[in-house]
Amino acid sequence: MKYKMKIQREADFCIGQVVKHRFFPFRGVIFDVDPTFSNSEEWWKSIPADIRPKKDQPYYHLLAENDESTYEAYVSQQNLIADDSGEPVRHPSIPEFFERFLGDGYAPIKGHIH
Repeated sequence: MKYKMKIQREADFCIGQVVKHRFFPFRGVIFDVDPTFSNSEEWWKSIPADIRPKKDQPYYHLLAENDESTYEAYVSQQNLIADDSGEPVRHPSIPEFFERFLGDGYAPIKGHIH
């Protein structure tokens, strides 16, 4: 008899945490998490095959910034690392989700966590 093993996917990062991309020069604050990939196939295939992430892992919605602009990003867990700069993110939508910057992340607005 064979048993199927249930794989539990746990998020390594949390809402309000400041992270940066492992390969590309941007950082952001997490405002939502999907337990697995939840975007279009077209979007996924637009990522170069040699760095395309697996779908069966948490994906994070970020209020992101780079040197030129702010935007929203959707990033796999394998492509994120914690940002230990202690610097706040300058995205204009931060007040919609977070009360204040705590030095290593943001405090979510009470009752607003997804």
